Amino acid sequence: MDAQENTLSDAAALPDLEPATRRITALLGQVDDSRLDGPTPCPDYAVRELLGHLTGLATAFRDAARKDLGASTAVSPDAALPVLDDDWREVLPRRLEEVAAAWRSPDAWTGMTRAGGVELPGEVAGAVALNELVVHGWDLARSTGQPYAAGEAELRSCEALLAPAEDGPDGSPEDGPGDSPEDGSDGDSLFGPPVPVPGGAPLLDRVIALSGRRPDWQPGS
Repeated sequence: MDAQENTLSDAAALPDLEPATRRITALLGQVDDSRLDGPTPCPDYAVRELLGHLTGLATAFRDAARKDLGASTAVSPDAALPVLDDDWREVLPRRLEEVAAAWRSPDAWTGMTRAGGVELPGEVAGAVALNELVVHGWDLARSTGQPYAAGEAELRSCEALLAPAEDGPDGSPEDGPGDSPEDGSDGDSLFGPPVPVPGGAPLLDRVIALSGRRPDWQPGS
C-alpha cells in the first residue's frame, strides 16, 4: 500500500462528524421564534442559549481542528451565557458544515490543539466535538418536540468518552478521556453526574444518562 492509499485508509477510519451536524441542521427548520425561550435539559439554558452554545462550540471545534488557536478556542464554555445573534439561522448551519469539514482532515486528529481554554490531543478534541454535537443535538430535539436518533458508532464514541473512570491499581480513579472540561464531566456545567437507567436501556438512553440527563426529559418535567 503506497502513501496515498495509507492516507485514504486513515481518513476513512476517522469518526465522521457530518451525520451529527446534519441532524442538528434538520432540527433547526422546526425552531420558530416562539420556541426560543422554552426550557432545555440544560437547566441554565433556554433554547436560545442552547442555539448560541451550538454556534460557539461549532466555531471553537472548527478552529481546534484547523489548529487555529485564537479567541474562539480560549474561552471556557461556561464562562458566560451564550448570546444568540439575529443571523443565527444563516450562521449556525454554515458553522456546522465547517466543523464537520474541518474534522475530515487526518491532520485534525494528530498533535495538540486547544478547546475551551484547555490544551488536549487532537484525537481527544475530535471525540469531544462529536460528543457535544450528539448530546446537544438530543437536547435541541427534546426541547422542541422532535424525534432524534444517532448512529451506533457515534454513540459508542460518546459512551467511551463519558463513561466514569475506572479505579487504578491503588484504588484511586484513573484519568480517562472523559475527564477533560470540554466534555462536561468536570468543568462544563451543561453536563452533570450520570443518571441511572434500567439494564438493557437503548444505547442512546445510556449515553444521554451518562451526560447527566434523564432520557425521559420533556419540557415542563
